[in-house]
Amino acid sequence: MKQTHNFNAGPCVLPKPAIAAGINALNDFKGSGMSVIEISHRSKDWEAVMDECEALWRELLDVPAHYRILFLGGGASLQFLMVPYNLLERKAAYLETGVWAKKAFTEAFLLGGSAAVKVASSANRNFSYIPKDYEIPPDADYFHITTNNTIYGTEIHDDYDSPAPLVADMSSDIMSRPVDVSKYGLIYGGAQKNVGTAGVAFVIVREDLLGKVSRPLPTMLDYRTHIKNASMFNTPPVFPILIMYETLKWVKTQGGVPGIYRQNREKAALLYDEIDRNRLFVGTAAKEDRSLMNICFVMRSEYADREEAFLAFAKERGMVGIKGHRSVGGFRASTYNACPKESVEALVACMQEFEKKIK
Repeated sequence: MKQTHNFNAGPCVLPKPAIAAGINALNDFKGSGMSVIEISHRSKDWEAVMDECEALWRELLDVPAHYRILFLGGGASLQFLMVPYNLLERKAAYLETGVWAKKAFTEAFLLGGSAAVKVASSANRNFSYIPKDYEIPPDADYFHITTNNTIYGTEIHDDYDSPAPLVADMSSDIMSRPVDVSKYGLIYGGAQKNVGTAGVAFVIVREDLLGKVSRPLPTMLDYRTHIKNASMFNTPPVFPILIMYETLKWVKTQGGVPGIYRQNREKAALLYDEIDRNRLFVGTAAKEDRSLMNICFVMRSEYADREEAFLAFAKERGMVGIKGHRSVGGFRASTYNACPKESVEALVACMQEFEKKIK
């Protein structure tokens, strides 16, 4: 196989053991003579995978017993709607830090109108920072944040103390750093940014928050439906859940979330240090809000005409997925959990080599 360094923003780079286990399960799931995508989701072998996957979530993030964990289809985009459907009664507060945060707010506004409010936004500087000076309405049913912004390379690094139940879209930084789950009312995200492949979303919800809205809830949009049926009210996305399970097993071998966090800080420091040193490049996110997962940078203005040349140069050296999002331009290296340090070192060497070519 061709040597590549995968910096795609999602679907993400996956641990090699998880891919290998997925291939084996596609061919023969646990010696059944059937593929994992053929077996009954009611079989004991599959129910064991669901149970063990949930147990890994609880172990790796130290999830308290009164929180329920769900594996659902529809991705994080469906959760943008399910969250307000289940939690919004009087007021919902949102922090706008990027495209996905905007989309989450849009769904709440469509449902609740003026009951959905923005407490702050960083749109005035193209989402290059995390707002700091704002107040969370204490009477809000919940306060929604997007902890990592894949397009703009910003990240919330702390678990907020919120007077309202804290709801977080952690699609792109879940399992990348320790999280105090007890500070959140609900955590959700799509798996394909850090803990698996596209097709399944995770939800961690404090059960006492549910069942308090006055509106009738469509069966499939009611979290209680999925809690009652152990995430199998309808046929679950078995293969994405299997890859998630195998990915979490790999996280555990890396020293769990604390071990992964150390690796992620090392990788990010390598690349940010080079961006700050290299005369050709400049970072786009405020330094105090720089993401450990999505590292965004551009050519300095005097070298802006060399952007395409650098992309071609990097591609020749096996760099994949470093072109920045079209709304930002420049470059983006997504250094998710399974991105090896060697890939970051290769990108740094590529940047240094290109610098030497430019007079």
